[in-house]
Amino acid sequence: MEFHLVALVLFAALVHASWNAVVKSSGDRVLTFTAIHLTGTALGTVAIFFVGLPDVHVWPYLLVSALVHNLYYVFLLISYKLGDLSEVYPIARGSSPLLVALGAMVVAGEVPTVVGFGGIALVSVGIVSLTFARGKPTRAGMKPLLAAFCTGVLISSYTVLDGLGMRAGASPWPYIVWLNFLEGIPFGLYVLARRRTDVAPFLRASWKPALAGGCLTTIAYGIALFALTQGGMAHVSALRETSVLFAAVIGSLILKEGFGAARIISALIITAGIVVLQISG
Repeated sequence: MEFHLVALVLFAALVHASWNAVVKSSGDRVLTFTAIHLTGTALGTVAIFFVGLPDVHVWPYLLVSALVHNLYYVFLLISYKLGDLSEVYPIARGSSPLLVALGAMVVAGEVPTVVGFGGIALVSVGIVSLTFARGKPTRAGMKPLLAAFCTGVLISSYTVLDGLGMRAGASPWPYIVWLNFLEGIPFGLYVLARRRTDVAPFLRASWKPALAGGCLTTIAYGIALFALTQGGMAHVSALRETSVLFAAVIGSLILKEGFGAARIISALIITAGIVVLQISG
């Protein structure tokens, strides 16, 4: 991947980690999460008039991806309810690059080089090792890790679907815009129906961070989607999931979750993986 594209994906990773920290630290995670993604839906509603309809053969990928995204939202919030950001986020994001690599090999014929696969593995190992920085999880601690791994499976599923969908159309823009429009609707309507009396007070108090988070999230995932048309799915996934490293720093500096030597080692492993990925071409 070209340097400017790597820089863009890393920026998207930083933004992704930031809004996850906002959701985790929010007094009302569900409404914060919903407001952020409904902002993306609102932006998509405006943008669809400028990009038109996706090609007919793109719709199956688009609709299934929107469904998988909504399942991902549910499992992500369950993970955050059960565990710390620095505990569950690495498993959710770190398990996906290897799963994406396997999925891309099966459905798209994308086979990384030995060096490239080694880089993907290093990134994944470094990310997942962040979870164990505090020591071996207890039996009680397995619940959030299991929920986080299920989240990772869903992340890898929508990444492969989006990679295929983005490449199936003549232009990437209809897919990007329509996915933003569609994915927030089911979960958003469900939450608004269940929490309708809480929505107005929440928005009066928190509409500014929700709007900013929604705009940044939309831009960040748009960058990731565009990158899927320019590079291998597994390479893009591995770079994007370095958001976990940013989340660890945010968790340490803002959420006071601690960092320590183990996390420094994990960060070095992730950095080494990124370098190896770039060397692999």
